[in-house]
Amino acid sequence: MLSRKRKLFFYKLFSLFSVVRGYNILIIVIAQYLAAKYILAPKEGFMEIILDGHLLALVLASAVAIAAGYIINNFYDAEKDLINRPTKSMLDRLVSQRTKITTYFSLNFISVAIASIVSFNAFIFFSAYIFGIWFYSHKLKKIPFLGNLTSAVLAITPFFAVFIYYRNLSSVIFVHAAFLFLLILIREFIKDLENIKGDLAQDYKTIPVMYGEKVSKGLIAFSAMIAIAVTIFLISKYDTSYMSYYFYGSIGLLIISVLILYKATAKSHYILLHNILKFIIVSGVFSIPLLNIDVILNKITRVL
Repeated sequence: MLSRKRKLFFYKLFSLFSVVRGYNILIIVIAQYLAAKYILAPKEGFMEIILDGHLLALVLASAVAIAAGYIINNFYDAEKDLINRPTKSMLDRLVSQRTKITTYFSLNFISVAIASIVSFNAFIFFSAYIFGIWFYSHKLKKIPFLGNLTSAVLAITPFFAVFIYYRNLSSVIFVHAAFLFLLILIREFIKDLENIKGDLAQDYKTIPVMYGEKVSKGLIAFSAMIAIAVTIFLISKYDTSYMSYYFYGSIGLLIISVLILYKATAKSHYILLHNILKFIIVSGVFSIPLLNIDVILNKITRVL
C-alpha cells in the first residue's frame, strides 16, 4: 500500500504531466522524427536519424521548451480555466503556482542548454522561441486574431529547427507547413468559441468576444476553404504518394466541420469540432510514412 505522502506525490506528478500536456509533446516528437526520415532526409537510414546526436538535442530542446510553454500558459490562464475546464483545472491546481514558475524557468534553462550543444545559432533560435511563448502567454493571447495567429506560428516553429538543421527549405516543405499552420489556426479559432464564457469573465479580447460568434464562424469557414485550396494544390503539384488518401480525407472532414459549424450553438458542438481538427492533425503525423510507403514495403518483404 502506498502511503498518503507517496500518493500525493504521484497525484502531483500526474497533475504536472497534465499541465505540460505530455501526450501532445510526444506527438510532436514523433512528428519531428517522421518528418526528418520521410520528408527532410529520405535517403538516410532509420538508425542514422535516431542516432544523430544533434537531431536528438534539437528534438529534446523543442520538447522541453514546449513543456515550459504549457506551464506558463497554464499559469496565466488559471482563473479562466476554472470556468472553462473546472475538472482539469482542479487537477492542475494540485501543483502550486510557485512550483509551476520554478519548473518553468528550470525547463527553459535546460532547453537552451541542450540547444547550445548543437550550435550558437540553435541557442539563439530557442532563446527567441522561449521569449515568443512567454510574450504570447503574457500579452498577445488577449489580442483578437493576433493571438490566434501567434499561437499557430509558435506551434509549427519547432519543426523549422529540424528543417534548418537538414538545410532543406524546399517549396514542398512550406506547402506542408502552410497546411499544418491553417489546421492549427482553425483549431485556435474554434477554441475561442469553446471557451467564450471564461474569456468574457476574464476580459480576454478574443474574436467571438469582440465581434460575435457569427464573425468568428465566418472566419473559421474562410480559413477552412483556404486549407482545402492548399491541400488541392499540394496533391496536384507534388508527389504525395499514398499520403494523398490522407489529404482527400482531410478535405472531407474539413467540409463536414464547416457544415457542423454552421449549425453549432452549444459548447458541445465546438468541442466536437475541436476534436475533429485534432484528429486531422494527429492522423496527419502518422500518415507521413505514406510518402515513402514503397520503401517500407520493400524492407518488410526482405525481412519476410
